[in-house]
Amino acid sequence: MTTPDPDRATAAQTFYSRWAPGYDRLATHAPGVRRLRTALVDALDPAPGDTVVDVGCGTGATLPYLRERVGSEGTVVGVDFAPGAVSRARDRIERAGWANVIVCRGDATRLPLRSADALAASFLMGMLPDPAATVADWFVDLDPERVALLDLARSYRLPGRPFNSLFRLVVRASAPPGTKAHHGESPAGVLDRRVAAAHRAVLERCTETTHETRVGGFAYLSAGRR
Repeated sequence: MTTPDPDRATAAQTFYSRWAPGYDRLATHAPGVRRLRTALVDALDPAPGDTVVDVGCGTGATLPYLRERVGSEGTVVGVDFAPGAVSRARDRIERAGWANVIVCRGDATRLPLRSADALAASFLMGMLPDPAATVADWFVDLDPERVALLDLARSYRLPGRPFNSLFRLVVRASAPPGTKAHHGESPAGVLDRRVAAAHRAVLERCTETTHETRVGGFAYLSAGRR
């Protein structure tokens, strides 16, 4: 696995904490995002009573969907590395009064957990230095029965492909400073490569798998059961 650069990790934490309020609005209210989160949880298919981990939970936008599926007898654990995002996620939980939902600070490459029935991650893979290795470690360290990933990347089919130029601009504007200089390629190129590697890792390590694209081919959803 690629060793994270401590300086870049700190810069990313600061970046995503600073933008947590704006991201929260997008993650909750952007057109179509609720349908995507519903599709993620449907693909994961958690059962009542399960312990489910939302890796890179951000401000907690997916937590309500997961909590609804596991019920009051289940447990939902959110993990995120950005202090600002974790604070907002905890506020969301407190307002809702969920006793069985918790959020903790942690790195997706070194999850502070020992086991889980299912893992979900949304819009995370592009942020990880070696997402395929990270996904492989999840299967070993937490031994989940089910894993589901939802990510955005460039579209390779109609009707989305003509809008790739606009998508590249959005990715560049929302990427942490210095992404291109560090990787030697555009932020969109980094995103495409990482998303493909992570989703392939899920599909290769599970026996029952699903994969689909949505939103004109920009949203990639992969899930597997072992």
